[in-house]
Amino acid sequence: MREIIIVDDLAPEAVAMVQALYSRDPKSVKTHLVQVREKGAEKFMASYYVGYGHKSIGDCGTTSIFVENVSMLVTKAVQDWPLYNGQEASTRYLDMAAQTVMDPIDTPESRAIQNEWMRFYRHALTALVPALKERFPIKEGEKEPVYEKAIKARAFDIARGFLPAGVTTFAAWHTNLRQAYDHVKEMRHHPLAEVRETAELIRTSLRERYPSSFSHKEYPTEEEYLEKSMAEFAYFDDDEAVKGFSYRSTLDIDGLRRHADLLALRPPKAELHQRLRQYGNIEFSFPLDFGSYRDLQRHRSMVQEMPLLTTRHGFYGWYLEQLPPELRAEAERVLAEQEKRIAALRMAGGSPVSDIVRQYYIAMGYTVAVKITGPLPAAVYTAELRSSDTVHPTLRVQAQRMGDAIREAVPGIAMHHDTSPGTWNIKRGNHDIVRKE
Repeated sequence: MREIIIVDDLAPEAVAMVQALYSRDPKSVKTHLVQVREKGAEKFMASYYVGYGHKSIGDCGTTSIFVENVSMLVTKAVQDWPLYNGQEASTRYLDMAAQTVMDPIDTPESRAIQNEWMRFYRHALTALVPALKERFPIKEGEKEPVYEKAIKARAFDIARGFLPAGVTTFAAWHTNLRQAYDHVKEMRHHPLAEVRETAELIRTSLRERYPSSFSHKEYPTEEEYLEKSMAEFAYFDDDEAVKGFSYRSTLDIDGLRRHADLLALRPPKAELHQRLRQYGNIEFSFPLDFGSYRDLQRHRSMVQEMPLLTTRHGFYGWYLEQLPPELRAEAERVLAEQEKRIAALRMAGGSPVSDIVRQYYIAMGYTVAVKITGPLPAAVYTAELRSSDTVHPTLRVQAQRMGDAIREAVPGIAMHHDTSPGTWNIKRGNHDIVRKE
């Protein structure tokens, strides 16, 4: 007799094991649940899980990891995983002025850099709110609380460009046990010390909570290989990518023609069928500020290089263009002075500072090189979602170009990306999480 049974009251390891038992003992889950409840989850796991021998069992149990008071650089490393699910404190909606700022060099010179970024961030927010109200006055019929939130959100959009990457933040990671183990194993070899330290803290916490899932034997040759891999892929920089938008297609157009109707008749909001992934990839390269790259990185169905944050490619012009004249003049003076200070940074003992560590002291409005590659369904989804008029303007422009490039690369495809010019949008004021009274 057909039956559906929902189980959501077991510990992650136990629920993973009762799923795995289907492959060895084809009885109802009700029978397996009796064993778990009679023995207790810990004894049950000790009896079965360790000797099971398949990593796939870890796919069946999930957990939530909350990573707090780490730099923006660490959250990007946590999220740099194809199956990452989670959330992060948004610099587009939150005032980050009270956040601690990481300063791994810890010299008077390094502290001066971080203090100046945060001083200007606070100053910019104070000046931007009245300036934006003058630029975008409330219209008849608009609700004042929504308008006020929208104005603040726009001010955060602009001021966040002056936040250093060392500012601390919060991130949540919901994952299955297998993915947690595999990703943390890589993070332990990341070239940035804070990432390695965070990975060890996560691993220790997971071992205490789920000993059966995080007691795997480690092999020196594998650890050496992981260290080499992370050194090669941790960060990306490319002078060509920052010159302008470009794309390269390896899509099989003849293969896609077999599904011409699906491509041409797709309505707005509908996603392309995932089987279309088999027809190759499309790669996009373009300059973007690091702040907006953080928004783009959420689209993990596409392969994304992690850009190295540097001052070499300049400060992204949009942020300066949004400032009132006097504030812009001050910002330009601050940027010029900060770049000199960053270039002159030395470790406490006088040794040079690596480009990887220097990232802590660079504001998120600086330009980075972006390279993003993915199959057609993922590329279409990303272009359409990120071209919405509520997306940060610097990312929105590049998403619009992605949509145009897809239309050019795939004859006859229906694209529904938003090509309208950037405008003031009060809808941002409704994008909030509030307690229901």
